[in-house]
Amino acid sequence: MTTLAMNNTAITGLILAGGRGSRMGGTDKGLQNFHGLPLALQTLMRLQLQSHPLQEVLINANRNLAAYESLGVPVWPDSIDGFAGPLAGFLTGLERCETPLMLTVPCDSPLFPLDLVERLLTALNAQDADMAMAAAPEADGTVRPQPVFCLIKTDLLESLVKFTQSGGRKIDAWTAQQRCAMVPFDLPGDSAHAFANANTLAELQQLEAL
Repeated sequence: MTTLAMNNTAITGLILAGGRGSRMGGTDKGLQNFHGLPLALQTLMRLQLQSHPLQEVLINANRNLAAYESLGVPVWPDSIDGFAGPLAGFLTGLERCETPLMLTVPCDSPLFPLDLVERLLTALNAQDADMAMAAAPEADGTVRPQPVFCLIKTDLLESLVKFTQSGGRKIDAWTAQQRCAMVPFDLPGDSAHAFANANTLAELQQLEAL
C-alpha cells in the first residue's frame, strides 16, 4: 500500500461514553464493570485488537473525566450542553479528530466484531460513501442499522455542525442526509450477540453470561 493510501485510511476511534445512563439508575455506564474491568476499558481493548489498526482512540465522556483519563487516552466532553445524545459525541469527536476517518463505538457493547473497522472501511471505499454503518440481524431475521457503529469521513463535520445548530439531535435524521454504506454483519461466523448492548444492570449481567 502506498504512503498516500495509508494516510487515506488513517482512522481515529471514538468511544461514546457521554450518556446519562438513565436506564442504569443514572450511573456512569462506561465505568460499570464487565468481567472485572470498566466497560470503557473493555471497549478500548477491543478497538486495539481490530484487524485494521486505529491511529488514535478518544473517549467522549461528560462525567468522572479523571476516571476516564486514567485509561490512558484523551477524553473530551460534549461541546453541546445538556447530555444531547450520541450526535453530540460525534460532533465532539469530529472537532478533535486529526485523521481523514473516524470510527464511533458505544461504551456499552463490549462484544463488537474484531473486523468492524476493516469491513466498514471496505464498504465505504467500495460504495464511494461518506459513512459506513453496521447493521445487525434481529431475532426475526430483519437486519437493523446500528447508527452508533459508524465510520465517518471527518469532512462531514460542517454538515453535522449545521444540523446540530439548527436544533437537530436525532442520529437517524442526520445519517439519512449522508451517502451511507450499510454493512450487515450476518455472515456465517458472525456472532448474533456482537452488537448487544447493556442499558440496564440486568442486561449487563446477561452480556457477562454470554
